[in-house]
Amino acid sequence: MSTATRRSALTDWTLVVPLVALVALVLSWGRDLPALGVVLVALCLAGAVLAAVHHAEVVAHRVGEPFGSLVLAVAVTVIEVALIVTLMADGGAKTSSLARDTVFAAVMITCNGIVGLSLFVRALRNRVAVFNPEGSGAALATVATLAVLTLVLPTFTTSTPGPEFSTAQLTFAAVASLALYGLFVAVQTVRHRDYFLPVETGRSAGEPGGQSGQGGNEDHAAPPTARAALISLGLLLVALVAVVGDAKAVSPTIEKGVADAGLPNAVVGVIIALLVLLPETLAAVRAARRGRVQTSLNLAYGSAIASIGLTIPAIALASIWLSGPLLLGLGPVHMVLLALTVVVSALTIAPGRATLLQGGVHIVLLAAYLFLAVSP
Repeated sequence: MSTATRRSALTDWTLVVPLVALVALVLSWGRDLPALGVVLVALCLAGAVLAAVHHAEVVAHRVGEPFGSLVLAVAVTVIEVALIVTLMADGGAKTSSLARDTVFAAVMITCNGIVGLSLFVRALRNRVAVFNPEGSGAALATVATLAVLTLVLPTFTTSTPGPEFSTAQLTFAAVASLALYGLFVAVQTVRHRDYFLPVETGRSAGEPGGQSGQGGNEDHAAPPTARAALISLGLLLVALVAVVGDAKAVSPTIEKGVADAGLPNAVVGVIIALLVLLPETLAAVRAARRGRVQTSLNLAYGSAIASIGLTIPAIALASIWLSGPLLLGLGPVHMVLLALTVVVSALTIAPGRATLLQGGVHIVLLAAYLFLAVSP
């Protein structure tokens, strides 16, 4: 089979799979699926994830950084919000902490999982992963501020009992989250766009001058046409809708499995976050392998910012008609993990370069979070 034929076959499946996954969503919506049905929907879910990564990279190649990372981060987060609101509307009081659990899981997965894997993969190939500390530091500061305002403060406020905001406090948190998100996007895409572009490094790690091969041969390929980019953007949205919809279709099986195993309800939020963030994780790791570590960090921190900055306002609006309390405040264990993540991330970002050790530390932090979610 020729190279052109292989490329055509790959392109064909990335066109077909999102549509098949969408059909699976339509056929499974609102139905109790047998075991075989759950397996088939799960396979469609996996295929839609891989197709989403492909089409996101096509769009990113067309629009360039950091707009490409922003497209995927916003698209995934908008669909994530829709999934959370849908599950909360159907689940009643038992889902009162679902938004908190999912958003915090997204923060831990992005700031430790995606960042750690990206740094580890790049350092494994090139000894040192190099990135822009100005842009990454600004993004980390935004994540930390949003996380504390929306997930930590509700534990300590006294206007209402329990780890929740009063109506006025929730309104303030929602407005502040939107304002910070809008300001970050403006800085990332307009005012200081150069802070978020991949860094060119020397012939060997840390040497000035020369090229390190950031981006590989694909950087020199002609960008896709506007028509191809628009088709990929449409298929990206279809794939993301299918990812979240198929995830919702198998969620009763997930919830039943979690309950039967005697695990905490928070595990459901962790699983949702893992499923929704899978396209970004794959895209970030692939970018890191090509030497574009800054793109990986843009995806990680941009997704965390979008997850908080868009989810909290949407949940605040949805709380008008959702019944039951909206629990947002973290417990002591999660606050410790959040504080440790912020401190370690700051030490990782400050030098603008990282080794296997930094990547490993972040991966261990994610492992600790996942273990404690299962065994609190």
